[in-house]
Amino acid sequence: MAVSLTVEFSGGLEALFDSARSISLSLAPRDGSENSPTIADLVVHLCEKVMTDKRRELFVIDGYHVRPGILVLINDADWELEGEEEYVIQQGDQILFASTLHGG
Repeated sequence: MAVSLTVEFSGGLEALFDSARSISLSLAPRDGSENSPTIADLVVHLCEKVMTDKRRELFVIDGYHVRPGILVLINDADWELEGEEEYVIQQGDQILFASTLHGG
């Protein structure tokens, strides 16, 4: 089942997504099932369909795992409290990806 959600980028990650700070999208699970998509499905979709920068390693490592140093918030709550990549996205969710790594 496809769900509509808002995805936001900050801390420099917006540069990987054509300078977009916020996008709205409709997402279905990548396995084609009737289940709602997960954050893992979202990350794959962002990398394969939305990311305009070729430097995928700045966002994910080891395939499609969010790189350490990127804070992920689901409706303003840390994704670690919600099950990380296994979190099932709900209609209207707001997902924020924020880089906490900055030069100095």
